[in-house]
Amino acid sequence: MQKEKNIKVGIGFATGRKSFKKVLRTYIHTWCESGLVGNKGVSLNIFVAYDTNYNKTKITDFTNINPELLKQIDSSEFIGNSNIREEIDYLISENVIDSDEAQLIFGKGYAAKRNTVLYYAIKNNMDYLVFLDDDEYPMAVTSTRDTAIWGGQEVLTNHIKYIAGADITHGHHCGYISPIPYMDFNDKMTEGDFKSFIEAISNDIVNWDTLKNVMKKGGVTYADTKILTSDEAIEVEEINHSKFISGANLCINLTNPSRIFPFYNPPGARGEDTFLATCLSDRKVLRVPCYTFHDGFSTYNYLLEGVLPIRLKFIKADTEQIITRFYKACIGWIRYKPLFIYITQQSSYEEKIKEMRQQLVETLPKICEYFGRRDFSKVLDELEKYHKNVEKHYGEFIETQRVWAKIMEHYSKDK
Repeated sequence: MQKEKNIKVGIGFATGRKSFKKVLRTYIHTWCESGLVGNKGVSLNIFVAYDTNYNKTKITDFTNINPELLKQIDSSEFIGNSNIREEIDYLISENVIDSDEAQLIFGKGYAAKRNTVLYYAIKNNMDYLVFLDDDEYPMAVTSTRDTAIWGGQEVLTNHIKYIAGADITHGHHCGYISPIPYMDFNDKMTEGDFKSFIEAISNDIVNWDTLKNVMKKGGVTYADTKILTSDEAIEVEEINHSKFISGANLCINLTNPSRIFPFYNPPGARGEDTFLATCLSDRKVLRVPCYTFHDGFSTYNYLLEGVLPIRLKFIKADTEQIITRFYKACIGWIRYKPLFIYITQQSSYEEKIKEMRQQLVETLPKICEYFGRRDFSKVLDELEKYHKNVEKHYGEFIETQRVWAKIMEHYSKDK
């Protein structure tokens, strides 16, 4: 009889891109190379919640994995709508939650896909769950010389090393993290105008000086060699009622289900990691010394084929694709900011919204003219819409946690 492995690690993807299979292949090869696959004390288990509507994909774009690759891991679950429906029916039949409550956890949106992965990992008795993104690769790039210097990263190994002593661990990111491209400022839009616009739509964690520096480098964030050569994990401090985490290169300790929070974002918005971060006041969060490379503009898929560019592309606001990505980011940011302010700065909420509104009124005409797109004006409309609904969204945020706690209580009996 085969001895059960000591540590059960779940690896979760919430995905909608065809490139997912290439990314998974790269990670599995990394786990083989690092010795994790051959480690008899560690069980590796994949949980993939896929969305065929995101990029008009087929189920087989996610499920048709090379059998030789799957032999390297202990188990794999590919979770589509029918699977989620079965789980909802089960929870309702067990009188754990009702159908309305199920929609809060497993409904539409990115947070729901993350909750699905989290749920499956807990149901399958995983000890830890590492979230990876389908546009992030296990490598780091530095700019310490005239050309880019690349190095592989043992992402999973780092999280396993530190997660037993924490509730959450998260790593670092390099590459194209920011959706803000390089721009030449002019009379139509000055640096001051753009700074005011970004401060209005982004959260308080975004520092203009840091962002400006990334813009100057063509949108590229390089890895810090001090972190790359460090063995130290640093505890994340709470700033403005929030402990910063990232949505991927993220590990959650599942050994005590009562300490786990669900993901949430307002309808049509992102920020599910940001809202989770506001729940972590009495949780231990560690920043671990490993990087992933974020291919934010989907232009470096050939990295997964072993091609390492000696210089990274300068991302300028001179193509429709790049401007559209920036526009979508602006909409995503403004949709979640009212709730973020409401949660973290409720006493000054109205004052903050008034300030944001004034900044947008002053800067949006310049933004529209600079990019030659009138649709940027919709940013103000979205602010008003999500401001109007902020108490409703806050209620959903709290209710999601209440419903999730009932599900965790149900599964705590098995722990």
